[in-house]
Formats: sequence, C-alpha cells, structure tokens
Amino acid sequence: MPVKLQWEYSGKTAIVTGGARGIGRAVAQALLAGGAQVHVFDRAAGDPLPGASFHEIDIADGRQVEAAVATLPQPPSLLVNNAGITRDRSIVKMSDDEWRSVLDVNLTGAFNLIRAVAPAMMTAGFGRIVNVISINGLRGKFGQANYAASKAGLVGLTKTAAREFGPKGVTVNAIAPGMVLTEMAMQLAEEFRQKALDESVLKRLPTVEDIAAAILFFLSDQARMITGQVLQVDSGQYI
Repeated sequence: MPVKLQWEYSGKTAIVTGGARGIGRAVAQALLAGGAQVHVFDRAAGDPLPGASFHEIDIADGRQVEAAVATLPQPPSLLVNNAGITRDRSIVKMSDDEWRSVLDVNLTGAFNLIRAVAPAMMTAGFGRIVNVISINGLRGKFGQANYAASKAGLVGLTKTAAREFGPKGVTVNAIAPGMVLTEMAMQLAEEFRQKALDESVLKRLPTVEDIAAAILFFLSDQARMITGQVLQVDSGQYI
C-alpha cells in the first residue's frame, strides 16, 4: 500500500539515493505526493517513477556526486541516504574487494552526498538529512562484518554531522530497520524471515512503507527539534 501523505514538502528539492526500488522508491513516491522535486540517485533506473528525475550515479565516486549535485536546478534541502549493498561472508573468508565495496557504497557514499549538499543547506539555514542504517550496525551480525561496520560508521557520521550542521539549521538523523519485507527479502529462504520474525516482539515484520513513514517524519517540520538520533523501526527485533 502507498505511504499516506502526512507532511508537506512543497517548494523543497530532495535527493533519494537507492530510490529506484524498495524503501527508497516508497520515500520518493511520498515526497512527490507532498509536492517536492525529487532526484533519484541510483546505479540502475528500475521501473520509471513518474515525476522524479533519475540520475545514474556511482555514489562511491565523490567527483560524480559533486558534479551531479552541482547540476541540479535547485540546491537540495532534503537528503535521504538509503543506498546500500551487501557482500555477506564470514570475516576469515571475506575478500578485500567484498570488504571495500560495501564500505565504499554504504559509508563513503553517504559521506559523499552529505559533503556535497551540506554547504548549500547551511547557507540557506535549513536542511534535513536522514541516513538509513540497520540494527545490525548496532548489534553486529555473523557474516556481515563489512555491512555492520559500514552501518555502525553511519551512526558516527550521523551524530558528527548533526553537531557540525545543527547551528546552521540542518538536522541529521538515522533510521535503523531490521528485516524489512522488501522484494529482496521475499526472495530469501523462509528460514531467514522466520528467524527475524521470531526475534521480533510484535510478531510482524515491517514493510517498506513502515520504514518510509519514519524517514518522512524526520524530513518534516514536525521533527525540527530532533537531531543526532537513531530510530529503530524493527518490530522490536532488537531491544
């Protein structure tokens, strides 16, 4: 089901990374419905998203990010760092490339976007940045040393950016999902979804719309006094 519009984003320009599918697409759709100009930064376009502008970008490349942001018609005031990849393997079997590629996209990619958009936000005296992390960045997970480290790094990046940009009117927060019923998750063996369900206290797993709703709140004026926070949206999977 689509996210129900609760907040107004008219006159605002937004960047959503990894917005071609899943959580990012749900966020982009809701921002469009709220009147925002939406720019999707992704490696692949996916299904067309009417009203959004798609930019094929490798966010791990800082120069690509800087160039893309510089060409936008209006400086972005909303940023959702949602893009992420996994290359799961135990530590002793993980290759250099598997380690580096996940850190490059999940952590360095978010840094590249924040660095590119922050100057204009601070000049304008307004900005909202939301980083999508994971409960596995808070608790760790077997076989996900690279992913968990990248998401834990995003926690530190979130809090540091909140301190640096707060005096200029820019808030920076993070959402930490657990297992989410994305298309990718639905392709996993049932045992993996069942394990997450067994961990949860609500005995239901969140949908992409549930995660998007929390992101949209942090992007809204209703969250103007909240910064440097990590909000878990995980059905109580990690308490």
